[in-house]
Amino acid sequence: MGRIVVEVMPKPEILDPQGKAVMGNLPRLGFDQFTAVRQGRRFELTVDGPVTDTHLAAAAEAADKLLSNPIIEDVVSVTADPADGDASSNSEEA
Repeated sequence: MGRIVVEVMPKPEILDPQGKAVMGNLPRLGFDQFTAVRQGRRFELTVDGPVTDTHLAAAAEAADKLLSNPIIEDVVSVTADPADGDASSNSEEA
């Protein structure tokens, strides 16, 4: 079984209240080296067999049509999960 990882982030101009809440709490926990936080979403799509270029293309299309809201989000990556040991760890930056 292969796995494809799709990462979606809010567009830069969109406010990110969850990221701001995390950013506000990091210094309280001793993590003062970070200057900003943006929170996004990760989807894992499983396929039979190894991930192929056809699978990646279909995942990119699904990301554009269903997994993201193109008004407020960008699909930042569609990749074969390298943890699966798949040699075709292609990346499609959207």
